[in-house]
Amino acid sequence: MADPFLSGLPDPTVIEEISFEAILASMKSNLVARFPSIEPVLELESSAAVKVMQVAAYREMLIRSRINFAARANLLAYATGTDLDHVGAGASPPVERMYQESDDRFRIRIFDAARARNTGSFSRYRYVAMSADIRVANAQGYRVGRSPIVYVAILSTNTDGTADNALIDTVQAAFDLPENRMPNGEVMVLSAVTTVVNVTAALTIVPGMPSTLRANAEKSLRDAWAAEGGLGRDLTRDWIKARLQVPGVYSVSVPQPVADIIKPPYEAASLGTVTLTIAGENT
Repeated sequence: MADPFLSGLPDPTVIEEISFEAILASMKSNLVARFPSIEPVLELESSAAVKVMQVAAYREMLIRSRINFAARANLLAYATGTDLDHVGAGASPPVERMYQESDDRFRIRIFDAARARNTGSFSRYRYVAMSADIRVANAQGYRVGRSPIVYVAILSTNTDGTADNALIDTVQAAFDLPENRMPNGEVMVLSAVTTVVNVTAALTIVPGMPSTLRANAEKSLRDAWAAEGGLGRDLTRDWIKARLQVPGVYSVSVPQPVADIIKPPYEAASLGTVTLTIAGENT
C-alpha cells in the first residue's frame, strides 16, 4: 500500500546516482590536469598510481553512499525502520508506530496526520480508522449524494479483505471518541468489500506440463490480487487472464465472471472460489 501522492513524487536531487567508474575517471582527469606527464602511467591498470586511485575512488563511493542513506533517512517517502520512527516523532502532530505496524502502513498514517487536522478532510477518516486497529489495511470516507452521513469503508488485513463486525465496531468506537467526533455529520463504518467474485477459467496448456500447473495458476491469481487489489481496484477479465497465464499455459478462457467488476474508490472486491479446468493441449 502506498499513497499516490508519495509514490508519484520525483526522485529527490539530494540523492545522487553513484558510479565508481565515473568517480575514478574524474580523479584521473583532475590529476592529469595538475600533472600532465603522469597520463601514460594512468593508462596502465597495473600501475601503483592507478591502484591507489582505485582505493580512493572506492572510499569516496562509500562516503557518497552514506550521504545518500542519511538523506533518505529524513524523507518520509524513503525512510524505513527506526529512521521512519524518528520521522513520525518529528511530524506535526507526532505519530507513533503501532505494534507490528509495517513501514508502508506507518508512512501512510504519518502522511495523513497533518492533513487530518482538518476535521472534514477524507485524510482524517482514513487516519482515525487506521489508527483504531492494526487490522485496518486501508479506509476511505465518502458521502452519498447530499446526505449528512459520512460512510467510512474499511479494508481489513484478512485474506479476503472483509471487515468483520468486531473490527467495524472497534473503528466505529474510535470515531465516537470526543477527540475524533466529526462536527459536520454522523460517521457510519462499514466493510469496503461489497462483492465476492468467483472465477471459472479453462486453460489450454503446452504439452507435457506437470499436474501442479493448475495450482500454480491459482496461486499466481490470488497472490497478484492480494498485492494489487484493494479499494477502488477493478477486477477485469483481461487482468484475470493475464495472471493465469503462468509458464506452461498457452491460452486462457474466462467464462466467469461474465463481465468486468468495476468498483468506485470506496469499495473493494474479493476473490471467492477459483475453479480451473484443462481445456486441452496446444498441438
